[in-house]
Amino acid sequence: MSSSINLIDSFQEFKDFKNIDRPTVISVLEEVFRSMLRKKYGTDENCDVIVNPDNGDLEIWRTRKVMEDGFSEDDDLEIELAEVKKYDADLEVGDDYIEQITLESFGRRAILAARQTLVSKVLELEKDEIFKKYKDREGEIVTGEVYQVWKKETLVLDDEGNELLMPKTEQIPADYFKKGDSVRAVISKVDMVNSNPKIIISRTAPEFLQRLFEMEVPEIFDGLITIKKIVREPGERAKVAVESYDDRIDPVGACVGMKGSRIHGIVRELKNENIDVINFTNNVSLYIQRALSPAKITSIKLDDETKHASVYLKPDQVSLAIGRGGHNIKLAGKLTGYEIDVYREAGEEDEDVDIEEFADEIDGWIIDELKAIGCDTAKSVLALSVEDLVKRTDLEEETIKEVIQILQSEFE
Repeated sequence: MSSSINLIDSFQEFKDFKNIDRPTVISVLEEVFRSMLRKKYGTDENCDVIVNPDNGDLEIWRTRKVMEDGFSEDDDLEIELAEVKKYDADLEVGDDYIEQITLESFGRRAILAARQTLVSKVLELEKDEIFKKYKDREGEIVTGEVYQVWKKETLVLDDEGNELLMPKTEQIPADYFKKGDSVRAVISKVDMVNSNPKIIISRTAPEFLQRLFEMEVPEIFDGLITIKKIVREPGERAKVAVESYDDRIDPVGACVGMKGSRIHGIVRELKNENIDVINFTNNVSLYIQRALSPAKITSIKLDDETKHASVYLKPDQVSLAIGRGGHNIKLAGKLTGYEIDVYREAGEEDEDVDIEEFADEIDGWIIDELKAIGCDTAKSVLALSVEDLVKRTDLEEETIKEVIQILQSEFE
């Protein structure tokens, strides 16, 4: 039966290449044939459709009740004695006449339509399966191969050829991909859009960093160390608060590893993102102090109602607390849930302040001019007169006066 082979080939083709379980495909196949029977005979209730699960072979059997001649009211369910005698002389009134239906009997057009229905139903099932599979895996790491790179997103294929989308916003700024590259990311969102599964993957989500830690640190995977919170400025800096339920385990040491062995792999994966691992504590003051690492805090004032913290540091610690681009203080605030303000502590008379500390008030090129003549601290600039500074630098008198005013205000 060539038409039968055609249909079964469709079944085999989709069984081999799509990850749908066999019983599901067989039930779809059976429903396609039953639909054909209903169109041809008006009903399928007296028909048996048998699909061999091993090789896809198909048999269709139709049962009709043998009636006395002239008493048949429904040819789809009944057959008259005179007609049935042509096929089986032994049958009598009241017996069941069972006949095998061949696919050819449906006609070529019906066969082609059935094949098309089968193809579309299996594709639909496949999409549902992909959606369910990835919906259950949200938050897990997936590895894929870059297939195409566009301006706003990158298309990645998993091991089974499923499409995963990584928008530019979900990529680390230093990420650069080309076709064929292997990429790791976390499955961040799975939706159905116009009956097609849309799988978004991310390398900037905190969950990505968490999964990397679980892969690198057995104690986290085993539950001996818990990650309490992760905050990130992707590609720049991240802060990870960890806690151990076993007093014998140092959570920070376990996460960093011997000579940084465990954390190095994570840092490389994240394009040299700075990762601060800190001990979680319910002591807010201590938690903020740890969160502002590597800066050393002198004192701290908390307002628990407004969730505000005023932190006082020695002048040489201020830039460390703020961090490059303000990332350190911003992340510390996100990690602790407190708005943090940093203040220079009034120091001793002989205490000096690095000229670089004033970068937010004095232009970089002016600071460079002053450093070029050996004035790399506030007091070394204030020790010289305006005339001396005008002679020794390329700065105008008005600019120098403004700089002196800023520096003097630091010591008032």
